[in-house]
Amino acid sequence: MMEKMIFGRFIPGDSIIHRMDPRAKILFVFVFIAIVFIANSAVTYGILLGFTLLVVFLSKIRLYFLINGLKPVFILLIFTFLLHIFFTREGDLLVDIGFIEIYEEGLRQGIFISIRFLVLVFITSILTLTTSPISITDGIEVLLGPFKRVKLPVHELALMMSISLRFIPTLMDETGKILKAQMARGSDIGSGPVKERIKAVVPLLIPLFVSAFKRAEDLATAMEVRGYRGGEGRTRYRQLDWRFKDSLSLLVLAGLAGMLWYFRV
Repeated sequence: MMEKMIFGRFIPGDSIIHRMDPRAKILFVFVFIAIVFIANSAVTYGILLGFTLLVVFLSKIRLYFLINGLKPVFILLIFTFLLHIFFTREGDLLVDIGFIEIYEEGLRQGIFISIRFLVLVFITSILTLTTSPISITDGIEVLLGPFKRVKLPVHELALMMSISLRFIPTLMDETGKILKAQMARGSDIGSGPVKERIKAVVPLLIPLFVSAFKRAEDLATAMEVRGYRGGEGRTRYRQLDWRFKDSLSLLVLAGLAGMLWYFRV
């Protein structure tokens, strides 16, 4: 499961989403996150879900691949759904079996919050899947450009965020390899009492931290060898090009916000 985690990975392609300006995609994600909270009814959440599936289709990334790569996230999604199901006690009582009581509002909130969480994960994953780390860095740096006037290290901040995103799948791959090595030596992390499981995790964490520091050191050495000295005087090989489709994507979001507000209860 660790090796299949797709959050933070980049998949080269030639879809309309791939060709968008990284600044437009970053703005799209942040505006979409704000728009999601307008939805509060079955119709509005249905519109959100349909819009998200349309974005996935335009990115030319298979839905099965996206779902399969986000399995660890779905565990959190199910946990969130169950919390609302069993702890929200409003509305009509739908199920009453012994100590299990499910209310109408709990079921409603569980479904709505799960859809909200799902569309946010899908859209943010599409950003990293269709945008290279260097493009994300350039986009963030340009968007945060005005803060340079107040001496904010914009370039370093953007680079740090980009590297952090890129390290997520790398660390997941390392965790999977170390886990398989430990299992080959007879270690069983997935069974036994909680205390024993915690003890079994320690041999997993130590080599993972060592590997993470080693990769960070290798990256620092590579940047130093290539003459990296921060953002001062640094030029770009690839120039960002804002086009009509980038402006159109933000206009579409404005239309989506208007539609959600119209159908809002």
